[in-house]
Amino acid sequence: MTRTAVVNDYNHPQPGATSTLTLDEKVAREMINNGIERPKGYTVSFHANPEVERMHFGPKHPMKPWRLTLTNKLVLAYGMHEAMDMYMPRPADYYEMIEYHKDEYINFLRTVNPKQRLEPDANNMWPYNMGDDCPVFDGLYEYCSLYSGASLDAARKVTNKQSDIAINWSGGLHHAKKAEASGFCYINDIVLAILQLLRYHPRVLYIDLDVHHGDGVEQAFWSTDRVMTLSLHKYDKFQFFPGTGGNDDTGPLNNANPGAHHSLNVPLQDGINDKSYVQLFKDVMDPCISTYQPTAIVIQCGGDSLGGDRLGCFNLNIRAHGACVEYTKKLGLPMLVLGGGGYTPRNVARLWAHETSVCIGTELHSSLPSHTPFIEHFAPNKTLYPELSQSGRYDNKNSDKYLRDIVTNIREQLRYVEGSPSVQLQHVPPDLGALREELEQEIEEAKEANDHGRRRKERGMGTRGEYAR
Repeated sequence: MTRTAVVNDYNHPQPGATSTLTLDEKVAREMINNGIERPKGYTVSFHANPEVERMHFGPKHPMKPWRLTLTNKLVLAYGMHEAMDMYMPRPADYYEMIEYHKDEYINFLRTVNPKQRLEPDANNMWPYNMGDDCPVFDGLYEYCSLYSGASLDAARKVTNKQSDIAINWSGGLHHAKKAEASGFCYINDIVLAILQLLRYHPRVLYIDLDVHHGDGVEQAFWSTDRVMTLSLHKYDKFQFFPGTGGNDDTGPLNNANPGAHHSLNVPLQDGINDKSYVQLFKDVMDPCISTYQPTAIVIQCGGDSLGGDRLGCFNLNIRAHGACVEYTKKLGLPMLVLGGGGYTPRNVARLWAHETSVCIGTELHSSLPSHTPFIEHFAPNKTLYPELSQSGRYDNKNSDKYLRDIVTNIREQLRYVEGSPSVQLQHVPPDLGALREELEQEIEEAKEANDHGRRRKERGMGTRGEYAR
């Protein structure tokens, strides 16, 4: 029988043609070229639910969850997924979110919809700070539960010692308060994750690299000595959001309060450069670690501190930002790595891809893999490390003396921290979220076993000895 044209159209592609197999070969070659392999001596996990990527705040809103798509495509194109444990976490449920947030606020997020903005009684949104910065959009509650669930899953992997470093780039929304949204943030996944870590770790150090002050996390742990917050950010009380995080914001004024002097802030001016930022980070971190002696670290890697960011005002390059993550990683403590701000999606994706490589201990080549999906969004140079500081939008207003004074102030505050706080050993209540997952799995297994037994009996119906089974 002669071969028809239709059959010819479905011939197996020749070597070099685009196919799943050749894509795998390209990724494998990229792994070899970049020396990507599973880390030795420690485990890194990557937590991402693709459903969060399709959320949309609105055409004019600077927050673009689509930046996560670009990030994940870069991670896959380089082959870094082969060096990590990959998880697709479930969404956080209502009861997990009210571990910190008020139940009436969570109920509001569950029921609100965009049409209510046009109704006469739309004023019910104001108590929760919903508006231009924090709009109501389709899928809002799902979005909140997805990114919060990923951070909780990452924290559980750390507490269970399944991971030494757990990454969730969809998390890090540090402005959300107990009963209101703030600064593009609705649920404070960082607080939820730290609460999870505190079940097993006596002291947690929270580090915030976002250009905006991590006010929501600081406020949540204002009165405890079990969490120390350290935020490096642009500070202007009247001209830059959120207007908090000055030198004098160090926790409760009453020294008898356990949280006094446990909120450390590094208020910066416009235009800080790579060298000054990295040195400042090290100079501040050293006394924090030696004095507080944390047993776990959460680091928020907001990308709006990069040069050229739509809402930022620093002149940092990607490698300098990553150097802070590298320094923190070398401490050898369990670490949770989260995303945050960042409003130039292509640069945020570059940054988080680079910091993923830092976590797995490899150095990536600058040229982006040619098979990277959406590579046209990284034009014209299509490199992982563009010179972002050359945008020259902001002059460096941080003098050497100003930075030395900041370090002196931090050291002075740490003098009041009388060593690392001790925590009395006590019964740890069960982790209801993890316990629920285990119970559901056991029920499913029991159901499958019962179904198997029922089918075996049904096959014997009508045969001799059927009732003896």
